[in-house]
Amino acid sequence: MQIAVNILILLDFYAMTTLHTQEELQAIISPLKLAKKRIGLVPTMGALHQGHLSLVTRSLSECDLTVVSIFVNPTQFNNTDDLAKYPRHLDRDTALLNQLSDDIIVFAPTAENIYGTEVTAQKFDFGSLGQHMEGQHRPGHFDGVATVVSLLFDAVTPDRAYFGEKDYQQLRIIETLVKIQQRPTVIVPCPIARSHQGLALSSRNERLDQKQLQQALLLSQVLKQAHQSFDSKNFQDLKNTAISAFNDAPEFELEYFEIADVESLVPTSTKEPNKKYRAFIAAHLGGVRLIDNLELN
Repeated sequence: MQIAVNILILLDFYAMTTLHTQEELQAIISPLKLAKKRIGLVPTMGALHQGHLSLVTRSLSECDLTVVSIFVNPTQFNNTDDLAKYPRHLDRDTALLNQLSDDIIVFAPTAENIYGTEVTAQKFDFGSLGQHMEGQHRPGHFDGVATVVSLLFDAVTPDRAYFGEKDYQQLRIIETLVKIQQRPTVIVPCPIARSHQGLALSSRNERLDQKQLQQALLLSQVLKQAHQSFDSKNFQDLKNTAISAFNDAPEFELEYFEIADVESLVPTSTKEPNKKYRAFIAAHLGGVRLIDNLELN
């Protein structure tokens, strides 16, 4: 009984606290783990939106305590300008989380506290999962993602960790990382959060003006069209239609449109029975890189 009371006091004392070091975090997490409390982790780079909050809400419903990490990870950026311009709003983010629940701890470490003296990414081999699409166009990106997620898992030791399907390839990478490292953490995929018009929510959307936000709907429209035509057209026709749509929109620079089966994530032009496929897209608009994906069948 006394242990339970102490745990409740601990949770109440640290509710909606912002911590900046692993040592502070472990001082809270360790007794909770001993008391068999379920810890949820929602890793973010901040600039929170309703997509992030949907992950947090899911964690709150399934866990005793939710840790939301806010850390703009430098090792997953292969574009220094993109890193410099990435939106940072820690005060606003914590205020949003405070409105959501008291059972949240915000973990906002420095790069040095997470990485130590050498802020570099480890090297990983994820096979075909990391070789195409984002892996091809952002060299080293998944090494940086896997490194920081691994370090966050070390710091938080979560029972469950929540990731959105907007970064579907990243999600598959992290699921594989957990298997490689034999971690007990359960990875929970969460659906893509979209605006009422269909735009996938993203922190990078902040950098778009109102006109560009309307133009950005082209990504989801192209994906929806591919979904609707999945049964009637072959993959090359779907791809040609998508490319044509972007050729007619000179404000965009299309980086890729690919269709891949969800297991290997290898782009293909051949449709096979009993396989599940997703379409993946990346495009630049006004200097902002946008990505989206959609299950086709």
